[in-house]
Amino acid sequence: MRLSDVNLTDPDIFQRGTPHEMFRLLRKEAPVYWHPEPADRGGFWVVTKYADLRDVSKNPALYSSERQGAIMRDPLPHDLPFIQSIMLNMDPPRHRQYRGLVNKAFSARMINNLHGRIRDMVTRIINGVIERGECDFVEDVAALLPLEVICEMMGVPDADRRSVYAIGNRMVGFDDPDLQPDGKPAPMTDGQAAAAEMFMYAGHLLEKARTHPGDDLATALVNAELDGQRLSDNDFNFFFLLLIIAGNETTRTVTSNGMLALIENPAELRDLRSDLSLLPSAIEEILRYAPAVHNFRRTLTAETELRGQRLKPDDKLTMWYPSANRDEEVFENPDTFNIRRHPNDHLAFGIGEHFCLGANLARMELNEIFRGIVTRLHDVELTEPPRRLRSTFINGVKEMRVRFRPGPVEA
Repeated sequence: MRLSDVNLTDPDIFQRGTPHEMFRLLRKEAPVYWHPEPADRGGFWVVTKYADLRDVSKNPALYSSERQGAIMRDPLPHDLPFIQSIMLNMDPPRHRQYRGLVNKAFSARMINNLHGRIRDMVTRIINGVIERGECDFVEDVAALLPLEVICEMMGVPDADRRSVYAIGNRMVGFDDPDLQPDGKPAPMTDGQAAAAEMFMYAGHLLEKARTHPGDDLATALVNAELDGQRLSDNDFNFFFLLLIIAGNETTRTVTSNGMLALIENPAELRDLRSDLSLLPSAIEEILRYAPAVHNFRRTLTAETELRGQRLKPDDKLTMWYPSANRDEEVFENPDTFNIRRHPNDHLAFGIGEHFCLGANLARMELNEIFRGIVTRLHDVELTEPPRRLRSTFINGVKEMRVRFRPGPVEA
């Protein structure tokens, strides 16, 4: 493969699997690479090395999330104010103020109080499939826990949860026809329409939290105050929209990717099953080996130099997490799935200003779902090749048919 063969804009390539061969070539020959875009739309910088991704993430004054958002697709001008109102797309000092307010509600105590309920949810999820001996792992297992946790936290009624799930799919799956109502890849406007639907639904939750307050995150967000400031109605709605993607879609994706990695590495699965003390390090390796997000975008605010390349104001730059997590300078045998890997300072949750707010919650969910899987679902194997998401953004599996030894339902 040559540099001229590198193509990180074609979702069909990513549907076949993460293009690690391209990333290895880029890390070796062009770690800061100018990538042309189709139809003469210019191009963007590609950052593939661990150290560079870390440094870019820690310098928001130079590499802005807010100027054009954090997604590789260029936003439509009239959508930019909407996009800039989501915490993921904010720069300091606005980002720090907003995050500080949300942190007041999204507390360690609230997360820790969920532990027992999450374990009960896992029991119910596995009870739902264990007697059948087969299932679609994505829909029947991986998708259920993070959706239920977020909806439980935010007070979403049971009757609305599948609808929330479907809208979330449309928001992240704009390049995948299977996730769109008309069976075609969606234009940018359709993705924004799905986001607007989620935004409107959040308004109903906000009103419910005000009129019928409860012991949930929605009520805590309504009442959160920092230095005399509270979240506005729009702030609340935007946070719910972000939570559905960052807290639901990504954890589902990591669960599916992790199960696939364990199936493809049966010796590691056997070791984990025989020694559950390996579970925390196995979760970290799952996060490193196949992170949920392929890339995030930044926009240059001033001229600078990175690894000898001259970057100009308003240049688009993309950071590629699957590549950084397999950087040979940081990880020994990076293409090997090793549940005993230590140290394992992966970047699956990001680093710097935008380090994932829900990292502790995600780790708790992943530990509990894989504890349930390895202790109750035995002899798991694929019945057909997984169907991957057609996306250059989310590193997802949309269907994974598996079979396993049937077992008993637990109380």
